[in-house]
Amino acid sequence: MTESARMLDLRGLKCPLPALLARRALERAAPGTEIIVTADDPMAAIDIPHMCRQEGFEVKGETRAAEAVTLVLRRPA
Repeated sequence: MTESARMLDLRGLKCPLPALLARRALERAAPGTEIIVTADDPMAAIDIPHMCRQEGFEVKGETRAAEAVTLVLRRPA
């Protein structure tokens, strides 16, 4: 995690809200900002990376646990 990283806890939200809120956060972030997203909706692990590919954002990392997925997203510079 870099100095310009932000945390976004989206646990408890169901599809499509995690992807929509992650996109909004990335669109509003300064170029180069990383956003660490945690979501417990099983579809978030699919929907958020797909949204990033479509919108030109980067998925820098992914960690899956039994109850949630954590994704490190980045708005390119």
